[in-house]
Amino acid sequence: MLIVLIRTIILYFIIVLGTRIMGKRQLGELQPSDLVITILISNIATLPIEETEIPLVTGIIPILTLVCFEVFSSALSLKSPLARRLISGRPIVIIQNGRLNQKEMRDLRFSLDDLMEQLRGSGIFDLSEVQLAIVETTGKLSIYQKFPYRPATAQTLQIPPPPGQDNPPRVIISDGVLQKKALAACNLSERWLAGLLQAEGCTVQEVFLLSAGSGADYLLVKKER
Repeated sequence: MLIVLIRTIILYFIIVLGTRIMGKRQLGELQPSDLVITILISNIATLPIEETEIPLVTGIIPILTLVCFEVFSSALSLKSPLARRLISGRPIVIIQNGRLNQKEMRDLRFSLDDLMEQLRGSGIFDLSEVQLAIVETTGKLSIYQKFPYRPATAQTLQIPPPPGQDNPPRVIISDGVLQKKALAACNLSERWLAGLLQAEGCTVQEVFLLSAGSGADYLLVKKER
């Protein structure tokens, strides 16, 4: 039992290290090649854990080999558009100028139900609102709406941003821990923070969450006692 535990811990750290080496793309939506690598690594890792007679190195070497191959293929895809198309495929336009491209949908085996499901996931229930739709290499549908149906933005409404509030709020205190870099990013000083905490009647250790923006607008949540 102890051997199985030790093998599991070792393989866990090796797989985590391999995933970090392959990059954060592995943690998001997977390309076809990424999915294959992930499935192979998971299957290889289970063998030394279930079969203690198999040497641990028998599982480690294939995992590291796959990680190296993935890093190499990713670098090759960056350099060569042809390799990128062969390894990851290419985006396919299935709605152009508001018209469905049925041939491309058939080639992708992308049914109308699949299309409507992804449209509803983006808050669109009427196909006539779509100007352009592209099936990405991950299978996700990217949608560009027709002009009358696009959400209004501050730019289209010609609304100027409030002074000093163009940057999003940052978490300054997280569960009693001060984030000094976030405080500096908001152009706020520790003196301002000390004054705020004094006004709120608490210390840094008593704060569960404090977020603030460049305009010194803040949200403070104290820890529950």
